Amino acid sequence: MDSRVSTVAELITARWGDDRPGLRWEDRTLTHHEVAAGAAARAALLTDLLPPADEPHLGVLLDNTPEFPLWLGAAALAGAAVAGVNPTRRGAELARDILHTECRVLVTERAHLPLLEGLDLPGVRVLVTDTMGYHELLTPYADTRPDPSRATPRDRFLLYFTSGSTGAPKAALCSQGRLAAAGRSLADQFSLSADDVHYVCMPMFHGNAVIADWAPALVTGATVALRRRFSASGFLPDVRRYGATYFTYVGRAIQYVLATGPRPDDREHTLRLGFGTEAGAVAAAAFERRFGVRLVEGYGSSEGGASVQWSPGTPTGAVGPAAPGLVVLDRETGEECAAAVFDGAGRLLNGDRAIGELVNQGPSPFEGYWRNPRAEAERRRWASPRSSEAESGGGWYWTGDLFYRDTDGYLYFAGRTDDRLRVDGENLAAAMIENILARYEGAEAVCVYAVPDPVTGDQVMATIAGSFDPETFAEFLAAQPDLGTKMAPRFVRMVERMPVTATNKIRRAALRAEGLCCADPVWWRPRGECTYRRLTTGDLERAEGPLAPTRGPSSVRRQGLEPRTR
Repeated sequence: MDSRVSTVAELITARWGDDRPGLRWEDRTLTHHEVAAGAAARAALLTDLLPPADEPHLGVLLDNTPEFPLWLGAAALAGAAVAGVNPTRRGAELARDILHTECRVLVTERAHLPLLEGLDLPGVRVLVTDTMGYHELLTPYADTRPDPSRATPRDRFLLYFTSGSTGAPKAALCSQGRLAAAGRSLADQFSLSADDVHYVCMPMFHGNAVIADWAPALVTGATVALRRRFSASGFLPDVRRYGATYFTYVGRAIQYVLATGPRPDDREHTLRLGFGTEAGAVAAAAFERRFGVRLVEGYGSSEGGASVQWSPGTPTGAVGPAAPGLVVLDRETGEECAAAVFDGAGRLLNGDRAIGELVNQGPSPFEGYWRNPRAEAERRRWASPRSSEAESGGGWYWTGDLFYRDTDGYLYFAGRTDDRLRVDGENLAAAMIENILARYEGAEAVCVYAVPDPVTGDQVMATIAGSFDPETFAEFLAAQPDLGTKMAPRFVRMVERMPVTATNKIRRAALRAEGLCCADPVWWRPRGECTYRRLTTGDLERAEGPLAPTRGPSSVRRQGLEPRTR
């Protein structure tokens, strides 16, 4: 790869004349040359469609079909930006995403047209890819050659939405230069080459698939194999079908693959590496044992402001060494947290003083949010959120993620800042408890969060997908050497399947909001007892605090509770 190439447009153009397989999808294969030609034709069309006085923004409401990467390439060549639109959004929220990012052209497919019915989208031109009219529209541009001269490294290229767990999703910005650099960095880190096949099974409207999977393939000239939508049962057949060697994942995708059940031929494939987040140490180890494939759990803030790279020698449970400028700070005081202290079993002994927010005090590649200066100021500040300087929009980059750091400088992920629990005066991190509960034999997926304590602070609640036996679970907890005395869940909600977003991330905020008043069975451990029993309607009616219904006596929300005992 040429280190002098600095824009996505140049990377697209470099594939002109390359007849190796460039893009595979179902039974269709496009050469690299055909991909470049398709991007060039769409770039020419886009240039004619975009009003010259408007922001050059393109919305893409597609599954992972060839049209998605073709339009990414088109936007790069046209000097435009792509807003990936989440197809799980509905109504006013969907319209808000499209209008907020000022998309003048929206590319979609017939399967998603019902989502647009009844929406008021003034000034938005809709192109439907799987129609005759769309292909007729492209025909006059078929002989266009790619021209990268319109693009610069500073050109806005992606407007990708954050999860929106704490409000309306924010559209983070990514320039052509930053995306090209990110692709080059990952290709170097994992020794990726033109001989690799990148399996893109995560949705391309999300930053993970584009930045961590598509971009390094673009840099090296590797083949990209697309899956319309993630499928756990289709994962290994796809890997074999395309000869995939590298893939990325987010959220619970790895647990879903593991839940398909082992087969004698699980190791008969070409895959050598997976890169992603939130699989957890237990699932990553199980994946490697079963498939013989190493998973690298990385860390990178959604907005690109900080990242931690795994390196040889990284201790079990750690993400990687802290790069220069990365520190763990107390959110209230702005002071650096104490180094982590562990006991012989690897249990963190000083979480109250060691856990803080990861902050990048060095140069940050964070490029801001679209039309959201308040959110930018929260990310870029010098001190604590209470400081008057927090409104300045300058300063360090605060990730919003909890970490702790050992004496050798290795960083350990401990969850989001809004996932922190304070139990009996001790600060706990949800991610640490989840990693322990994931060892429970009946757990297919785990989510830990806080419910209010009747006096002050929080109590620990866990939602577990899988099977549950109260005696076995209590014995399991007692046998865990790294489970602190305040970490054991007071409440356990059992679900058949964990509620997740379109990117396989758990809907933690929804679980937290429902608390105990939910439609699923809830088990609890009364104070002074060691075992769990079913929570009843009588328990709710007699108690205050976390046992008191917060949403009224809805029979729907309380149907998971056992009848009142007398």
